[in-house]
Amino acid sequence: MAMRQTPLTCSGHTRPVVDLAFSGITPYGYFLISACKDGKPMLRQGDTGDWIGTFLGHKGAVWGATLNKDATKAATAAADFTAKVWDAVSGDELMTLAHKHIVKTVDFTQDSNYLLTGGQDKLLRIYDLNKPEADPKEISGHTSGIKKALWCSEDKQILSADDKTVRLWDHATMTEVKSLNFNMSVSSMEYIPEGEILVITYGRSIAFHSAVSLDPIKSFEAPATINSASLHREKEFLVAGGEDFKLYKYDYNSGEELESYKGHFGPIHCVRFSPDGELYASGSEDGTLRLWQTVVGKTYGLWKCVLPEEDSGELAKPKISFPETAEEELEEIASENSDSIYSSTPEVKA
Repeated sequence: MAMRQTPLTCSGHTRPVVDLAFSGITPYGYFLISACKDGKPMLRQGDTGDWIGTFLGHKGAVWGATLNKDATKAATAAADFTAKVWDAVSGDELMTLAHKHIVKTVDFTQDSNYLLTGGQDKLLRIYDLNKPEADPKEISGHTSGIKKALWCSEDKQILSADDKTVRLWDHATMTEVKSLNFNMSVSSMEYIPEGEILVITYGRSIAFHSAVSLDPIKSFEAPATINSASLHREKEFLVAGGEDFKLYKYDYNSGEELESYKGHFGPIHCVRFSPDGELYASGSEDGTLRLWQTVVGKTYGLWKCVLPEEDSGELAKPKISFPETAEEELEEIASENSDSIYSSTPEVKA
């Protein structure tokens, strides 16, 4: 029986959403952070999109955001020439790391002791978060502004991308191991620890490389310019989004297009699978995040599958169900934290 994809829309941002990241799975579920040009990164419950809080403190567009594995810390990169580290539980700002130019990307090591940053000054910086007063280690070599920088291979190596180059660095020696050159601008990069796979998008291409050697594995062509792609943890399929407002789902083995959905009202800037693989999130120029089911019709989070009566001729579609106390809980949270990081409550809707 045919099922219709019904995404959850997470509003609250007032400008384009340019980056998002999930935490790992914690005893309290998993969490989602979004970076936006409005300068106000937001934290949400990952499986429902319910708003938890807004980190207030940046004085410019926020270009990058991430959570550590257990969702106790957040980090953000901004146009105000700073990266900030936050307590993701209380919302308090823990430290501000001054840079000499716009910061575009941040990433924690697995133990959350170090933060990697990159930006328009073409330098990679590694901060020891236990010694915030110490100068960071710096790695030079990029010839244009750094768009993305990620720890890989159990934090022994670093992957970084500038306009048309992806580079692999050795953490111990701070030297370049290998580089890839592209004939057009690299729009995004994702590292998949399971299998050590690197996902790179440029133009209409989605390319997969070994994160250890940078050797090519395979690549697909999409019908439109792609800004971001994410590979499912089981490596069976991938999702991608870009300039035509659509989300595409492909079979990873064959490259066949399985599905495509149009829900956003602007280009899609970022897309990522959740840590359990049950959904993927997209962020767009239209200022919203949307959550999409990996398997349409499965009861999960706020989705509840309700089958129509037989012979009615209707398509089965998931029903978005909210807990009875959801609104009361949100009002209570907003009231309790009215003087802290929390602002007016954004909504989640089908």
